[in-house]
Amino acid sequence: MHRILSVLLGGLTASQAAGQELIEVDLELVLAVDISYSVDEDEARRQREGYVAALAHPDVISAIEGGPLGRIAVTYVEWADARFQRAAADWTVVASEADALEFAAMVAAAPLERGHYTAIGAAIADSVRRIETNQYEGYRRLIDISGDGPQNQGMDLGEARAMADEARIIINGLPVITDRPGRWVRPVEVNLDVYFNDHVVTGPGAFVLPARTEDEFRTAILRKMTLEIAGAAPAAIELAQAAP
Repeated sequence: MHRILSVLLGGLTASQAAGQELIEVDLELVLAVDISYSVDEDEARRQREGYVAALAHPDVISAIEGGPLGRIAVTYVEWADARFQRAAADWTVVASEADALEFAAMVAAAPLERGHYTAIGAAIADSVRRIETNQYEGYRRLIDISGDGPQNQGMDLGEARAMADEARIIINGLPVITDRPGRWVRPVEVNLDVYFNDHVVTGPGAFVLPARTEDEFRTAILRKMTLEIAGAAPAAIELAQAAP
């Protein structure tokens, strides 16, 4: 698969420069999770717990093991400001239940750090860079991005999505819908489902699955990750239920 050199790369990747062969996987997956102050601390912890639970769930493990190669490469990145994107768990190959549990444990154990603003475009650009510079070659390449509000800082979203399109990376969205104001921002009157659909997701088969309650959030994460790993699409009724 062709690997472009975007403006963010500034040259050859470490693997390319060293002449190393890329490791083939079914999927290169960035889990990009909003950790800005619009997400309160309890919500931030519940988000992470939801991802940890999904990573260790039998449905996700079965989807991984059922792929042509039976392995994926995944990283868990928390983001906020334009310059705040940090990997709570760096790129890891997951090919078994033991691998999945180990990766989930790394995510759970990482320090919880916060940022002030919501720079979705910068988070997408950072995720593209992480995929373009890793040591893996995925049949599919995907960014799974969650957030609880529209962009209010950083790189233009259209430019960021164009980078993903050029690199043949799909972006799926998980808007976290809440009526509670965050610590540093006032509530924004915006239909987040529509916003993510119009301004965030991109690529063949890209979709948005929103979450409105804690239970719904866990269910949405699990369903979304299972579909993404399996290379499937949500049922029509799921998309209809997600619509405002």
